[in-house]
Amino acid sequence: MQNITQKAGAPQAWIEHIEPPLAGSASGPLAGLRFAIKDNIDAFGWPTTAACKEFAYLPKAHASVVQKLLDSGATLVGKTNLDQFACGLNGTRSPYGAVPNAFNPDYVSGGSSAGSAYVVANGEVDFSLGTDTAGSGRVPAGLNNIVGIKPSKGLLSTRGVVPAAQSVDCVSIFARTVDVAARVLQAAMGPDVQDPYSRTLQLASQPFGKSFRFGVPSTLEFFGDTAAEAAFAQALERLTAMGGVAVSIDYTPLAQAAALLYESALVAERYAAIRPFFDAHENKVMEPVRSIIARGRDFSAADLCTAQAQLRAYGQQAAAMWGGIDVLLVPTAPTHYTIAAMLANPVVLNRNLGAYTNFVNLLDYAAISVPSSIRPDGLPFGITFIGPCGSDWQLAELGQRYHHASGMLQGALQLPLPAPEPIAGLADSGSRMKVAVVGAHLSGMPLNGQLTERDGRLLQASTTSANYRLYALPGTVPPKPGLRRVAAGGAAIALEVWDMPQAQIGSFLALIPQPLGLGNVELADGTWVTGFICEGHALEAAQDVSEHGGWRAYVASRKPN
Repeated sequence: MQNITQKAGAPQAWIEHIEPPLAGSASGPLAGLRFAIKDNIDAFGWPTTAACKEFAYLPKAHASVVQKLLDSGATLVGKTNLDQFACGLNGTRSPYGAVPNAFNPDYVSGGSSAGSAYVVANGEVDFSLGTDTAGSGRVPAGLNNIVGIKPSKGLLSTRGVVPAAQSVDCVSIFARTVDVAARVLQAAMGPDVQDPYSRTLQLASQPFGKSFRFGVPSTLEFFGDTAAEAAFAQALERLTAMGGVAVSIDYTPLAQAAALLYESALVAERYAAIRPFFDAHENKVMEPVRSIIARGRDFSAADLCTAQAQLRAYGQQAAAMWGGIDVLLVPTAPTHYTIAAMLANPVVLNRNLGAYTNFVNLLDYAAISVPSSIRPDGLPFGITFIGPCGSDWQLAELGQRYHHASGMLQGALQLPLPAPEPIAGLADSGSRMKVAVVGAHLSGMPLNGQLTERDGRLLQASTTSANYRLYALPGTVPPKPGLRRVAAGGAAIALEVWDMPQAQIGSFLALIPQPLGLGNVELADGTWVTGFICEGHALEAAQDVSEHGGWRAYVASRKPN
């Protein structure tokens, strides 16, 4: 392990540790891509320090997201510096040194995922992982001219991540393009039963469209930074030209929610995250991180309950805005500070950087920061799109459209953006999906309307391969069959192949009751198509009706002569 400095005169430690790379799978959706991880995320055999040498430990396994990315073909090349214990939004709170801005080393990089943003902006890796509790996956992106995705909470597992405030922590993704960031999100997402805050989310699959409504806070604070204010005005004009309609929203409940993060008993969660270490080694934690975490001791359980109730109340008030807008637009950071100014006034200036980020995780929103412009002083300015939980793909699609409309170059490199790509997980309004049906969805059967009302079209009548058995499920209304693939003794079962718009698949799936679901079914010609399958346990008491050759024939046999 070693610390490295890669630019003459720059402070130590945007890459805090460098190790022999961990190569990913030889093939996969991320094959050939190199990435780095924030040093509060575990990689097997590499020290995790959270920017505190005395806290360091050797993890016995990769963090869940790291393992997923390696399995997807990406190669891990290093760990990056951060604000100690992910407590900060500026990138100066580390014993390894302040991380400089990729455009001007006199300015802060933003934090706490400081090093992760820097190595992406400068092209040292293709993407990186950070974390985001109060804006740490967005502020560094905005200040370094790169993309930062803050996923919906629980979409990416945080198992193997040193917690900051575990109930709102997210693993974040940095890349120079939205396409790469979205591909990483697709590879890394998924539920994890070993993560208490992981969850299965149904992500919206329809884009916002050519015309959309974007909310803008009725009052905006740039802390005297006229260059940032002008850059945001330019962003509003660009979004309007793209088909957006600006809607003024009351920012008060969002600001009130944001204030709770550090000014209420909610800060106790930061103390709880590292309590054993902090109680034993408080003097090893640097200021102002030490004072912020220590405040968590001052609150009672009753105080925490009060703060949580206040947060829910603000969330209820804020939720009303979604009835009038598709997406919320804010500056990623309202201003930019020099490292010297930040060190001289670390608490107030850090708070200013989070003016438009702190509420997002607390209120269970998703967000993406995208580059917008280069200010006259040569510093980047970014904007953030915020949406309700589950809007991740929609935000990525709009973010990519905006990024390309901006005409920006990639990070701190003199490289134009590549052509935009379809966003993983977002349905193309023109794409359709084949679905094989064997029972109540057949033409003329009781549930066929669920297909036709979704613009379903009958493509062909066929049969399965001779490897299936068909069962009449007891107690279902209307009567439904269950299809099972068998190793021997199967039969060809009549079916129909339909197609429907891919955007309609989600609502169709929502109507399918247990124990039925969609899987893969082999047709008579040896091809496979998505079709209805049944969980095996439900067939134990079911009647085998395969001798009829299909559900329609079985139902006809039940009718009186």
